[in-house]
Amino acid sequence: MGTAILRGTYESFEDESKDEAGNEKPRNARAARKLEVKNVNEVRVPPARETFGGLYGLSNLDQTFPYVVEIVLTFKSEGRGRRSTAVETMRESLAEALVEFYPFAGRLAMGSDGWMAVRCTGEGIPFVEATSEDGIGALGDISAIDPAMLRKLVRHSDGAPTTLEVPLLTVQVTMFKCGGIVIGIVMNHVLVDGKALTDFVACWADLARGKPPSVLPFLDRSVLRPRQPLRIDFPHHEYALRDRRPGGTDDPGTKPLVHRSFCFKPHALIQLKKASRITNENGSSAVPTAFEVISALVWISRTKALGIGPHETTKLLTAVDGRPKFDPPLPSGYFGNGIAFSCAECSAGELTRKPFSFAIRVVHGALASVTENYIRSAIDHVELKRAVVDCEGNACVISKWSRLAFYKTDFGFGRPFQVAPATVSDKVILVASQSRGSDDLVVSLGLPHDAMDVFSKLIQHELMLKSKF
Repeated sequence: MGTAILRGTYESFEDESKDEAGNEKPRNARAARKLEVKNVNEVRVPPARETFGGLYGLSNLDQTFPYVVEIVLTFKSEGRGRRSTAVETMRESLAEALVEFYPFAGRLAMGSDGWMAVRCTGEGIPFVEATSEDGIGALGDISAIDPAMLRKLVRHSDGAPTTLEVPLLTVQVTMFKCGGIVIGIVMNHVLVDGKALTDFVACWADLARGKPPSVLPFLDRSVLRPRQPLRIDFPHHEYALRDRRPGGTDDPGTKPLVHRSFCFKPHALIQLKKASRITNENGSSAVPTAFEVISALVWISRTKALGIGPHETTKLLTAVDGRPKFDPPLPSGYFGNGIAFSCAECSAGELTRKPFSFAIRVVHGALASVTENYIRSAIDHVELKRAVVDCEGNACVISKWSRLAFYKTDFGFGRPFQVAPATVSDKVILVASQSRGSDDLVVSLGLPHDAMDVFSKLIQHELMLKSKF
């Protein structure tokens, strides 16, 4: 995931040896991996049939996170399907999928009220056919984030002046000499979140195999409209006032980013959880989830690495799927941003000086606070304040991909063996599965070089310390 426009230099990383506790060290050795990719054709794929034309309204939750997701799915082409016709099949089935998911084929527009909407033009999405004379093994372990290499496999939108000029979806299909295939998807987060994207990919894959869609979109976003009258029942520190024109790009900063990935194996997570029991208000204790301990550990280490002053407030915002929080849940196939953001916040001094269990409790409490009432209050808050998710200053966002259904995708040549981000920004931290069937969780992020060196040492120190319990 990245900001609306990603700039800067990138460094690539691969595995190092394990540390003394048997955990994997950060994947921070400069990779020698080289990859040659040639774009041989680019077209626009419109819906296969005429669809709705006009303005398609977006919800308040869609307006608040103008970021771009860049993701790659790698397939070994497991002896099924005709590779010679794979690109044609994917292009034709994509056109069929866009009949149902027609907003993807439109363009963002800014209304007179200052809110973004989709102008459903039906002009289609950019579709790139690419080839590589390398074998797919040249990619190595793509969970060890390597933007310099992986961004060759997506059709990114660097140079677009604002979010409005970023296509809502782009696809690149790269065919490798060995028969392996990589699908690179770039998604404008203003239109959908990760769950909605996986619904679209599932429909597309079904059509590619000649099957009826297993998922169809629920397109009516009025289910998340503001209440009348507006009612803000909670503080919403996850948002900041919009102090620049809507759709504008974020300041990319002056320091180039270093990207690294950190692999948490199940035994390390078990030890972290054992060392981090939560005491509830009623005196009972509970074991935190793996995601909670990872979130707390990364939040502490990042705060220390950036040298945030002890009296400054630091915030960890977590993308929470709001669909099941409603009663009844949001309709199946809800097409849009169904996520809300929890806000864990405290002073940097509290976070870094108190026991690890303190950070766990703050993260746990913030996640537990995201209820239907909280989300409704957030929608009303955005309506009143015209706010965006706070990714400025000492705030950062963590998002979990490990439960998204990308690994169930089958276009007719097998399921992906790895799914990973092509890049991440300095304000976003991603937690994803290492590979298909793996219980390892990989944390990927970008930081300035000096801060990343400190962050890496802190993570390793904590893993070694907690492994002694």
